[in-house]
Amino acid sequence: MHFCVFGFLKRHIVKQIGVRRIRKPFHTAGKARLTSAADDNIYEEDSVKRSILSSPLVEFSTVYSATNNFSDKLGEGGFGPVYKGILPDGQEIAIKRLSKSSSQGSEEFKNEVMVLSKLQHRNLVRLFGCCIHGEEKMMLYEYMPNKSLDSFIFNESKRLVLGWKLRYKIIQGIGRGLLYLHQDSRLKIIHRDLKASNILLDDDFNPKISDFGMARIFGEHQLQDLTRRIVGTYGYISPEYAMEGKYSEKSDVFSFGVLILEIVSGRRNSSFIDEEWSMNLLGYAWTLWKEGSVSELIDPLMGTTYTYDEVCRCIQVGLLCVQELPAERPTMSLVLRMLSGDVTIPSPKQAAFFAGRVPHLPVDDNYSGSANQLTYTDLQGR
Repeated sequence: MHFCVFGFLKRHIVKQIGVRRIRKPFHTAGKARLTSAADDNIYEEDSVKRSILSSPLVEFSTVYSATNNFSDKLGEGGFGPVYKGILPDGQEIAIKRLSKSSSQGSEEFKNEVMVLSKLQHRNLVRLFGCCIHGEEKMMLYEYMPNKSLDSFIFNESKRLVLGWKLRYKIIQGIGRGLLYLHQDSRLKIIHRDLKASNILLDDDFNPKISDFGMARIFGEHQLQDLTRRIVGTYGYISPEYAMEGKYSEKSDVFSFGVLILEIVSGRRNSSFIDEEWSMNLLGYAWTLWKEGSVSELIDPLMGTTYTYDEVCRCIQVGLLCVQELPAERPTMSLVLRMLSGDVTIPSPKQAAFFAGRVPHLPVDDNYSGSANQLTYTDLQGR
């Protein structure tokens, strides 16, 4: 039998701040009625408590019923499985459920709730609420019928749907979402894990940045931070972050540059690696740029209905975003102006890439992987 462990104080707090709680009675033969139970540990920090209580608290019975006992699985990441559900009012949702085997999922859960409860933008995924029931921790998001960007641009059959007009729309939408995080929101947010699988697409292919479990909040005038715990994904991480543990908004700009080149070419940054050498997409794009053969980078499956100058402009901006030195990468406000053709775009210098074999990075026993390329954590910065 399940018992609700919300005490009088927590009920009082919820009542006082006017939090909407989504609930629906649920009965099943031979079982007691399921009610929501909060995990006391999640409320240890006041900032976490405020963030969770500022989001709708969803009863476990509602989630259980909405997902038909978690029967419609959409996929799985480092945090855990994701299910589709329908709330009593007909709202379609996606439920991210913390896996019991996830060593860092609880921290990512708290971090994502804290960040997303303070943000709202058309190019960021919307958090509807969270559910805490005993050891169960779940987050409820808007359902994105076209799933993630990587399921399209790295799939030959699906990629045919993405003509240049849609790809350009996706690039600009991601850029606007990043600009909001870095400059226009009331908090300055560094995402730290921007990649194709963390860009979700709605039914009109509008992109929405998701997965804020590794995001960090910066002070208004803070330029960068230093960490000994490196998190991110191979192929998208900036060199100064991977090698020195330094991250800033320019780390996100680097990841965005990788995304631009992947969207234009339809190839993963890591897709060039073989047993003999390992020039990645960035190195390949830079080589073509130097040789004046940039048209060879354009995905042939994109079709012929595109403006060549517009595609080349995006490639040039992508190369500027992946410059080796952070100071030589543009800010997101300048990136968007360059993408729109509003300013003169400088010539890029050599992109940051390994020209030889990539050394094996030392991952410790707390390695945490995900199915969409490799998300790694706990690397020791050098």
